[in-house]
Amino acid sequence: MTGNKIDEPSKQAAGAAREMDAWPTELAAGPLAPAALTPAVADVVSHAATAPGYLAETAEDALRQSLRVIEAGGKPSPEKGDHRFSDPVWGAPPFNFFASNFLLVEEWLNKAILHTPGASEHHAKLAAFAARQWLDAFSPSNLPWTNPEVLHAALKEGGANFLHGYENWLEDVRGALDPKAAQSSDEYVVGRDVAVTPGKVVLRNELMELIQYAPRAPQTRPEPLLIVSAWIMKYYILDLSPHNSFIRFLVERGFTVFCISWRNPGPELAETSFDDYRRLGVMAALDAVSAITGAKKVHALGYCLGGTLLSIAAAAMARDGDRRLASLCFLAAQTDFTEPGELKIFIDETQLDELDGLMARQGYLDASQMAGAFSMLHARDLIWSRMVKSYLLGEKSTGNDLMAWNADATRMPFRMHSTYLRALFLHNDLAEGRFEAGGAKVDLGAIDAPVFAVGTENDHVAPWRSVYKIHRFVSRDISFLLASGGHNGGIVSEPGHRHRSYRLLHIGMGANAPPPADYLTKAEVHDGSWWPAYADWLDGLSGAFGPPPAMGAALADAPGTYVLER
Repeated sequence: MTGNKIDEPSKQAAGAAREMDAWPTELAAGPLAPAALTPAVADVVSHAATAPGYLAETAEDALRQSLRVIEAGGKPSPEKGDHRFSDPVWGAPPFNFFASNFLLVEEWLNKAILHTPGASEHHAKLAAFAARQWLDAFSPSNLPWTNPEVLHAALKEGGANFLHGYENWLEDVRGALDPKAAQSSDEYVVGRDVAVTPGKVVLRNELMELIQYAPRAPQTRPEPLLIVSAWIMKYYILDLSPHNSFIRFLVERGFTVFCISWRNPGPELAETSFDDYRRLGVMAALDAVSAITGAKKVHALGYCLGGTLLSIAAAAMARDGDRRLASLCFLAAQTDFTEPGELKIFIDETQLDELDGLMARQGYLDASQMAGAFSMLHARDLIWSRMVKSYLLGEKSTGNDLMAWNADATRMPFRMHSTYLRALFLHNDLAEGRFEAGGAKVDLGAIDAPVFAVGTENDHVAPWRSVYKIHRFVSRDISFLLASGGHNGGIVSEPGHRHRSYRLLHIGMGANAPPPADYLTKAEVHDGSWWPAYADWLDGLSGAFGPPPAMGAALADAPGTYVLER
């Protein structure tokens, strides 16, 4: 099957306009760019300078903090999640005082900036973020002569750790110079080691391939399940190795599963709109699923950005009288962006103007540029701790399928991504009823299908309290599940995975959902994977088992061709 084309009324003219408007912003986009940081710092400094009482108060607070370190005997007291000084060797002098005093300065400066009287909240957070980035670089854990773990390794190995670190550094440099070669040498190969659940590509258009998975049970439910993956990532996070493949699990539970595999866009797709993803993605796939299976009702699941897109498509379908959706599942997907978490630090008019200039020049946002933003949010773990282990301790990191998937990143087309960041993140148009799909506004409150929403406890991309806000819009039954883990690890939570748990609360039609704090006490706690709970919920909304439907006309074997694009 083939799909419709992307609308191209003025593609050539739009491309020319982008080139005229674009300027070299490769080094000038992001929260640490001068255009974004200068007004933030100026706001904080100017207000602090006119508040002598506050400056005196912060100086007094610094003194109290210093006395607290002395009274505690120099024992480091990092915040939750900060593992830089967790090794017991940091408890011995003088290293304990190095760590304690560094943490003291970091905590004091962050508090002083954030509470500057008169400064805007966004500017204060931006300035504090920049200060944290600068301070983290000078952490005693990052310096070989102030890190006891590195010194002990050097004594034990006769300095061989530094030689191994140099070898690791050379390997990283080679990977940076030739990323494709680095990826191709990975032990996890798509179609061989990951994304191996048997299936066929049954639809291909300019934007996506639709995969239908072969049945693995003698009988299946009559309602197929369409998975809308996020195009900020490759779909096979839901089909990793056979033992932790969510797709394989669902197929084995007796569901006919289809999944969208998005194209990795280049500059030729710069003018692809958000609504193109709805039309050529969700709606084209839904039409194909209906035609292939003959089903009148279809379950749909969306992950991350794919879930946000699915919510828009579902609202548009309800508006237009399309009642094909039997149920909706949203995995770590936001519909209300008033509290989007730490990513908000990157979202303001100035930064988005800079980012638009960068994307206009390229036609897309590159994966490495997105990765840089996420890395800055958690520089301690994703940058500095990794550098210490690899370059100073000389340790060789061992990969796994999730890490290999994470390295297999994608690009985001200019027009779509600009709309996503401005209309949804910055202006919250979807939640406030201003977002348009198919030329008309959509109302999330019109969605007329039961909802199963999943948030994860440690999600910094889509915080669970933000995901939970879906209950404000949907009047049908909602089951909200809070899984242990983060944005990716909490979703890839196969049965048998150790240390997994979840909370689950069913909210009936018309019932008032409890606030987040009350949810934590009212939701029932379960040990283990959340996957069976979702499958059980689907079973309750599905018809009796019967013979599986025929496979659609095959264009290629799964995982298809788009997932292989670099």
